[in-house]
Amino acid sequence: MQGFPFFIPAFIRGNTFKIYGIPSANGVTIKQRLHDQMSHPNFPVPLQIMRADLEFYNLEMGKTLYCADFTVETRPLNHPGEAVGYRVNWQGLSAAYITDTEHFPDRFDDNVLALAQQADVMIIDATYTDEEYNDPKYSKVGWGHSTWQQAVKIAQAAQVKQLVLFHHDPAHNDDFLDRIGEQVRKILPQTILAREGLSIELRPEGSRIDEA
Repeated sequence: MQGFPFFIPAFIRGNTFKIYGIPSANGVTIKQRLHDQMSHPNFPVPLQIMRADLEFYNLEMGKTLYCADFTVETRPLNHPGEAVGYRVNWQGLSAAYITDTEHFPDRFDDNVLALAQQADVMIIDATYTDEEYNDPKYSKVGWGHSTWQQAVKIAQAAQVKQLVLFHHDPAHNDDFLDRIGEQVRKILPQTILAREGLSIELRPEGSRIDEA
């Protein structure tokens, strides 16, 4: 969403985009969110200047969007102020996008499992290590984020083919993340850590990973 003001095709007359979003608990829609984000003093160019035809649609949490030859499933995530997880299904392939979410201490989150079940790719919140999350002095419990160890458990339980860890803690530098990657791949060799420029192309014969 924060990158939308820089989406050049939205400024080109003749383009059409259908934008779907789930209203917040207080009723604010995706259209209003984008409008507010691009209003002074947040951004110098208002939403109205975009010349593409922007069509906005509200989704209901937990419902599935059916569009042409693909579907988008939605589930609520465990995060303060709410968050939404998505699963995109297309021609027998699937990608789960599980953003800000915190695991439960005694069980798997049924919503997360439903999104992740046998997904070709699962991109999931792995902000902390278990040690950081449970640190007695600087506990992260209740902050709305999870750990890479929990992400691995979910991937195993849901039989995910490709695990992608993201939502890295800004306090973790590249060396720290490289060490996490080494630990994770000892358990799930196919795991990768998301980074700028990374793209994954899903194919029936297997995913293709490109890094800019």
